[in-house]
Amino acid sequence: MKLSEVKKALGQLDSIAFQLPDGTLVPTHFHVTEVGKISKHFIDCGGTVRTENVANFQLWNADDYNHRLHPEKLNKIIELSEKVLGLEDLEVEVEYQAETIGKFGLEFDGTNFLLTSKQTDCLAKDNCGISEGKQKISLAGMSASANSCGPGSGCC
Repeated sequence: MKLSEVKKALGQLDSIAFQLPDGTLVPTHFHVTEVGKISKHFIDCGGTVRTENVANFQLWNADDYNHRLHPEKLNKIIELSEKVLGLEDLEVEVEYQAETIGKFGLEFDGTNFLLTSKQTDCLAKDNCGISEGKQKISLAGMSASANSCGPGSGCC
């Protein structure tokens, strides 16, 4: 979900809720402690230099149970980040405390912001000997004898 989509969704809401991948909601007294840009400049295992940029929200729970962040306030924080940091319309990544800091993607279901699971991946599978998917075999080129299984046919 891009930053512009978050701002549009916030404009439709009376309250903000973030839902974790297991279906539970982040406690309503959460804070957004950071809105920023994270830039990653790296070399993958195949030797290709890459860059990734994401807009980042950090959610945090404190013991102030009466705290409620309203959509207008988060929109103002985002707009200030765009102005001061030059934050572009990037994909949003959310950090939230679990056993360690969890990184999540973000979607919106019309009511809640959904924290989606992110996975690591090899970006240079062709250099690691890992196939992108199942091997495709053309069945049209196979002979009729290869389509039958019998003694000496080589099917087993």
